[in-house]
Amino acid sequence: MLKLFGGNKPDHPMAELKDAKRLLGEVPSGDAFKAVEELTHWLESAREAEGFKPEYRAQLVQLIDDAAQVHVRKLQRDYIGNPRLSKFQEHKLWSAVHAYWNSSALAFIACLDLFTSGVKGADALKGSLPLLVVRALRALAAQIKWQYLRYGPFDNSRWGEVAKVYALAESRKIASTNVAIHAGLPGESSAEQEFLRAAMLSASSPDALLPVEIELAERLIAHVSSSFKLALDQQPDIAYWIDLATDNPPLRLARPPQHAPTLRFFAAGKAAHEIAQLIDAITASHAVPASLGLGTTYEPEVVLEVLRHLALYWSPKPPERKHPRHRVKSRLNVAPGFDGVMAVHNPAATLDFDHNRVEAWIIDDVSAGGFGASIPHIKGEWLKIGCLVGLQPEGGSNWVIGLIRRLNREAPLKGSVGIQTLARAAAVVSLRAQDGEAIEAVLLNPSADAVEAQLLAKSGLFAPGQQYGFAHGDKEFMLMSLAVQERGEDYDLLRGRLMVRDTSE
Repeated sequence: MLKLFGGNKPDHPMAELKDAKRLLGEVPSGDAFKAVEELTHWLESAREAEGFKPEYRAQLVQLIDDAAQVHVRKLQRDYIGNPRLSKFQEHKLWSAVHAYWNSSALAFIACLDLFTSGVKGADALKGSLPLLVVRALRALAAQIKWQYLRYGPFDNSRWGEVAKVYALAESRKIASTNVAIHAGLPGESSAEQEFLRAAMLSASSPDALLPVEIELAERLIAHVSSSFKLALDQQPDIAYWIDLATDNPPLRLARPPQHAPTLRFFAAGKAAHEIAQLIDAITASHAVPASLGLGTTYEPEVVLEVLRHLALYWSPKPPERKHPRHRVKSRLNVAPGFDGVMAVHNPAATLDFDHNRVEAWIIDDVSAGGFGASIPHIKGEWLKIGCLVGLQPEGGSNWVIGLIRRLNREAPLKGSVGIQTLARAAAVVSLRAQDGEAIEAVLLNPSADAVEAQLLAKSGLFAPGQQYGFAHGDKEFMLMSLAVQERGEDYDLLRGRLMVRDTSE
């Protein structure tokens, strides 16, 4: 809408740069959530407003996006750094950040559309085209990442937008042009690097990572992104491809795709060697190099775990399954968490577990190493990567113990999981420490002849350096050199040497 007086200046609060800067300065600095909501609104308004010249619209979108970065990053830290958020808090934070990146992507794409459509004044965008492309790709990649953080549902149309924006950069021969991305923030990037960063995160099997590990993987990918390899043709060391003419996400080369000029092949390239060097350096020094720029402090073992994960999935050869998988269809009873596992193995061991929480899933496939299962209806807030589960196939009397290793949501309350089997037999035992303190634990795969043992205990109860004794069957055992092998939200997975105690005296 145009004003009746004052020429053809757009009737918009940010029609002039000084007004835009004033309004952005009034965004509440002490409330990141409210700030992101307001800035999301301003981005949508700037995108939809009538009467803006293309150059000014692009300038305004960049200005708003720059102002939002500190607030969006604050919400991201709040979401990723606090795994015990309530469902309401998690949804509120996730929705705010995801909505912001969606609005940011649409705003930058609108500017690019003005340029490609050749509207009056669009030629003035030519000088800022490399930056507009980079920021559009970064916003799209952020939106896709935030879908990974909730393990779906996924909107593949985002990949279609990534493909179109990157194809524009290639057609204008600006794909490798480096630009400083945000005012006041360090770092340069190019359209090619942003494209490859998004593609390599997709190729890194994020459905098998915890949210904090997805964040860490993205940071590590950014650190080595200049070493990734992109090619027009398939090559022996290239494992992945994407078609710029479709909405499909990147795919691993199970078999060569039919040749087309829109195909792009990509791989870790020299970054694979850099990842291997980082693994060696952190293993040797037990410290994370500050030069990685991870945004916060991580324990070396956490960083190593993610680095090894990246190394596995970036290999030209796909990770091989240790055990053949067999397709089946049967029902599966599922008891969630440590309390659920304790309850089904010894109902008297815990009074905390509500047996109404046992869920019914469908087994899709089974192997010696685990299950693949579909979840018709996800209940509650407990289901996450790394969760402990008790599993009882239909018709069986035995409960298997497993860990959720992979998660995908096809809909908010429907999904599929990959489960690693920890034990096909278990026994509840009482670990007695030397100071008399006892811990109720689950002995996995008990055997009278075992020299090593794995046990599950409630998180935080195990005391490092302590020796424990326990009785099982008609024997007394001692656990020595006991250590935490893996730690979950409500459990510790322990491993130690096992000795039979001499009770003849």
